[in-house]
Amino acid sequence: MTPLTPEEEQHSHAVAQMIRARIAEAGGWIPFDAFMELALYAPGLGYYSAGTVKLGPGGDFVTAPELSDLFSICVARQCAQVLMETGGSILELGAGTGRMAATILETLASLSVLPERYAILEVSGDLRARQQERIAQLPTALRERVVWLDRLPAQPLRGVILANEVLDALPCERFAIRGETVSAVGVSIAPDDSFIERETTADENLVRAVPASLPDGFRSEVCMRITPWITSVADCLERGAILLFDYGLPRAHYYHPQRNAGTLRCHFKQTAHDNPLLNVGVQDITAWVDFTRVAEAADAAGLQVHGFATQMAFLLGAGIESLLAQALDTVTRARLGSEARQLLMPGEMGEVFKAMVLTRNFDVPLCGFAVQDLRASL
Repeated sequence: MTPLTPEEEQHSHAVAQMIRARIAEAGGWIPFDAFMELALYAPGLGYYSAGTVKLGPGGDFVTAPELSDLFSICVARQCAQVLMETGGSILELGAGTGRMAATILETLASLSVLPERYAILEVSGDLRARQQERIAQLPTALRERVVWLDRLPAQPLRGVILANEVLDALPCERFAIRGETVSAVGVSIAPDDSFIERETTADENLVRAVPASLPDGFRSEVCMRITPWITSVADCLERGAILLFDYGLPRAHYYHPQRNAGTLRCHFKQTAHDNPLLNVGVQDITAWVDFTRVAEAADAAGLQVHGFATQMAFLLGAGIESLLAQALDTVTRARLGSEARQLLMPGEMGEVFKAMVLTRNFDVPLCGFAVQDLRASL
């Protein structure tokens, strides 16, 4: 693994010291979701709160909008279809570098379906700065529509709410099956002051959340925070659609006996691994999304699961092939073809990533979900 720079080493040490203090205050053990929350979101220290380059070639990972504008143009086409029915605004939750927001606005301008405003809610100070720099490059008529929020809007909106790779970064709990008992996997401190995993008896909430009849030794994750997150976002929508893009599975596949080591992944300088106790505060920590839990939370919040498909099917439905056909020269066609393969192919992002749309007071068929309907798998 790539070694830490002196600055990264210093920052990681500060984050680790803060977490050790929290563990000591809690009696020597904290559940994994508490550890993950501190490592990612502790004010001024956590991975998403501190100023490190996270996205793109110089960062830790690459998202679909950073890989190719083809993705964002397709998302914009889906937004346009909703906005033509609802009017109103777009709210993007966790906007990365701002590249997707800029491309969506440019595409919507070309389609003459601009939102009244484009609001961005971003918890990372360094990403907000990068977003503002990118949006500043847009024409005045577009950049003046963009506003940044510090919290979810109190007034419900009409239009579209976007969340690309947000749910996977919600702090999750980890568990292990020992015989017929559910153990909670948490974090303690070893004699040498390093972090170690430690199991303890799971509380009733975790026991209820873990599917029955999993085999002995099975380990995985449960993200309890999906439900309150969906509830909060649902409260922001008066009429329109919530578009979610993330890697994940329906519950039956998520907890398949062969997936017995869980889905937790860490990303550091374009390297993926499964040890969240390393490089604390300077690496990303994620877990795949249980889309059945998302659907259950949506139903409880009064939303309709309007569509669920692979990223490949969504992009095909939104017309990615027509974008490739518009390439004017051989070099552009080859570049876009390579980008499209990474977005579409099953061995790349095409099937691992899913698209889900949740709606309120909206029943118009959506182009991105016309090719495939996986809702029965939920």
